[in-house]
Amino acid sequence: MLTLASDIEVLARFGRALADPIRCRILLALREAPTYPADLADALGISRSRLSNHLACLRDCGLVVTVADGRRTRYELADARLGHALDDLRAAVVAVASDRTCTDAETKGCCRP
Repeated sequence: MLTLASDIEVLARFGRALADPIRCRILLALREAPTYPADLADALGISRSRLSNHLACLRDCGLVVTVADGRRTRYELADARLGHALDDLRAAVVAVASDRTCTDAETKGCCRP
């Protein structure tokens, strides 16, 4: 069980980042490759100002960093392990969603895909 405040805060920040579908899309895009905000906004089909707000949240959560590249700023995952964590988390959730061994699934309506 997590009891250290720092452990709980780290997971809460990660949860806050994943709580929004656009931020999830940003993280998945950055998992593929670092990119520039304008290119990312175009790829995701959102305005640059909206993207900027989400990138600020992800920076505050410590999940993405900026890298100066001449006059431009590139965004990338703060650590390559985050990309692996996203893959592992997605795989675990899919595995749990497809697992029908939960005894409470029918009566409580939980554990459903």
